[in-house]
Amino acid sequence: MIRIITIALIVMLSSPAQAMRFKIATLSPEGSVWMQKMREGAEELARKTGNRVTIKYYPGGVMGDDRAVLRKIRIGQLHGGAVVGGSLSKFYPDNQIYSLPLKFRSFQEVDYVRKHLDQRIAQGLEKGGFVTFGIAEGGFAYVMSTVPIRTVQEMRRQKVWIPNNDTMILETVRAFDIIPFPLSIADVQAGLQTGLINTVTTPPIGAVALQWHTQINYLMYEPFLYIYGVLAVDRTAFAKISTHDQRIFRETMGRIFRELDSLNREDNVKALEALRNQGVKFIKPLDEAMEKWYHDAEAVPRQLIRAGKLSQDMVNTLERLLKDYRSKQLCAKK
Repeated sequence: MIRIITIALIVMLSSPAQAMRFKIATLSPEGSVWMQKMREGAEELARKTGNRVTIKYYPGGVMGDDRAVLRKIRIGQLHGGAVVGGSLSKFYPDNQIYSLPLKFRSFQEVDYVRKHLDQRIAQGLEKGGFVTFGIAEGGFAYVMSTVPIRTVQEMRRQKVWIPNNDTMILETVRAFDIIPFPLSIADVQAGLQTGLINTVTTPPIGAVALQWHTQINYLMYEPFLYIYGVLAVDRTAFAKISTHDQRIFRETMGRIFRELDSLNREDNVKALEALRNQGVKFIKPLDEAMEKWYHDAEAVPRQLIRAGKLSQDMVNTLERLLKDYRSKQLCAKK
């Protein structure tokens, strides 16, 4: 009997790991930098695992928006998605910390904060059920519209789009006393064309990639909030591959997302210039107007904490990191 069990164990241990094909969806269109790099990662992953781990992508929103993708992951139709961070807030609310409005004054501040908080966000998301492979910068989102907007009062008179699955953005517009028009990302282009909405807040690369830039005339030239994206794979599905293959998956896609993080910053600079060259007018609000924007933005963290959408500890950590960075910058100038 012992001999039979021993032989069975030897057979099990010597058998090749079960092959796994991950089905992953994204709104990123085919041919975009995101898809190019993610396909590069998939090819490398397949090669390094001897085709034990492969990825089939569904680009261009064919599986629906982020909300639809997450629903299909829940029922097992998909294994993961390349999504914006805000869509995962249900699984780890504090992952929204970077998207507080008007918190960052420069990319240098973003880099300093992310150096301390990226890993904490990844751990929180994994505990919530999703394995991620690093954060890829979406960049600073700007208010873009068909009419000039400089003040909070002017913004309140517009038809302002918000993603229909992002509680952070919803609480933000409420703090500014703005009535939002929730739509899926897939419906924004049609909304702009028909006049259902006339204002969006998005990074330049998003506006260009999704063709929203063809419908806007003005950009309020003040970084409003910071957006990032992740490749989120269902933790249960990820656990089905061997520990060895998990390590290769993490290393391969981790490198891809570090490269995307850098490329996206460069592409945002180019996209901003493309918007300017297309004739989009860049508007810089006066100092008095910005004081009102900043004043109203201060209410957002408090509202999110009260609503249980963000922890006081995470907000305190962000404030401390920003204070540390700004203090170091002041000292360096003296």
